Amino acid sequence: MAAILLAAFSASLFADKLSFDERVEIERGLNAEYATARVILPHSKKPLVIHSDGKYSQAEWDEALRETGPAARLGDQIQITGVKIEANKILLDINGGFKGTGHWYDHVEVGMGGPTSPVGGNQNGPPANGSRVELVFPGPIPSVSSAEIRRMLTPIFDFEKHSASDQYIDRLPEPMKKAIKEQRAIQGMDKDQVLMALGRPKNKSRETTKDGDEVENWIYGDPPGKMTFVKFTEGKVTEVKDSYANVGGSTAPPLPTAR
Repeated sequence: MAAILLAAFSASLFADKLSFDERVEIERGLNAEYATARVILPHSKKPLVIHSDGKYSQAEWDEALRETGPAARLGDQIQITGVKIEANKILLDINGGFKGTGHWYDHVEVGMGGPTSPVGGNQNGPPANGSRVELVFPGPIPSVSSAEIRRMLTPIFDFEKHSASDQYIDRLPEPMKKAIKEQRAIQGMDKDQVLMALGRPKNKSRETTKDGDEVENWIYGDPPGKMTFVKFTEGKVTEVKDSYANVGGSTAPPLPTAR
């Protein structure tokens, strides 16, 4: 009986544990995401803790602010530049983390038939340094989505305003815009657009062909499971291939469900 009760307790404990697919969705859904600071965000060496119920220690944040100054002021636009998921917390690098100096959008401008305008929202330049926020759960991270995590962060960040990344995406051709929103890479994308669609790759490799072309491969996913290989030639996507590790072969749609 004791063994049965222990098994039932263990099953209930891990029933809502974060799945692999949910981890991938969180990383893709938050990485490179923009928000507006609702509070002064300290430039802190130690991660700034906020709990999943939205509570955080104002005294600790004020102390960090006095020691190292601000990474973002009230109303400033910030960007999540790194996502790390641990047992009971999610670490978010803001504007490159403590040593960060901004992000790739700060040097991108767009325009059509007239003067260009910066994609980044802070036209006076990025903040001198970034910071790191630690979203802490009372136990193992439960089954959550990136949208739910955004809601947990609403005391400090506003994700609802139309971001610079949204404005940039709206200017892209329709097939590319659709692919980014569906979180997939297609031929013709550049590296920045692939980052927006898929986030940072797990691995990269680079080679030079006999014709002298620079070829780079980005690899997403971990075995066993789906892996995506994105091939760049001279900075543009020339091939996208999905593979299922330990299964073999390449395919575009998901594997059929066994009957």
